[in-house]
Amino acid sequence: MPKYLLQASYTAEGRKGLAKDTASGRKAAATKAVEAVGGKVEAFYFAFGADDVIVICDFPDNVTAAALALAVGSSGLVEGRTTPLLTVEEVDKALKKAVSYKAPGR
Repeated sequence: MPKYLLQASYTAEGRKGLAKDTASGRKAAATKAVEAVGGKVEAFYFAFGADDVIVICDFPDNVTAAALALAVGSSGLVEGRTTPLLTVEEVDKALKKAVSYKAPGR
């Protein structure tokens, strides 16, 4: 299954919800949501700085990853980014693909 990096920040109201639900409660809720769409949580961390939560997940496909991201974002309590992750082998395959591209102005 493809891997994705999820980075999320709570809004002020979302942080109030975090305090009420606890960190372990939010992790459990996120894990349940990921598993409900056929995914798997590999790693889940809280952080400080630009992101409050960092999650590495497996999802069956981009549509499933987007569905979860849209559902979380539509709550209005979490702002997030979803980044597809590539393996070293996938990048090696990409490097071997012939691509015809003309850079701007060249």
